Amino acid sequence: MKQMVRKQIYIYKRQELQLKRISEARGISEAEVIRNALDREVNSQIAPYHYDPEAWERLIKYIDERIALGQTGEPYKWRREDAYEERESRYFKNQD
Repeated sequence: MKQMVRKQIYIYKRQELQLKRISEARGISEAEVIRNALDREVNSQIAPYHYDPEAWERLIKYIDERIALGQTGEPYKWRREDAYEERESRYFKNQD
């Protein structure tokens, strides 16, 4: 079996009801329904690979500039709760 990674997501109540219906109708877990939907989404978005040397040059220049800035002071300290609050504010401001 392939290695699994645990993820937590927010979905709308209507999506939860749909997820339960699909899961029961197909006789598979809700997680499997989500994995199948994600696979379909990813496979529909695959675009041909295109190498852009100018984009790579801009990226390398940007990285070099950031390295040149160096460390400034104390490392950033974060709390998990702050990350969740920030994500929720972005997610929910554009919803219903």
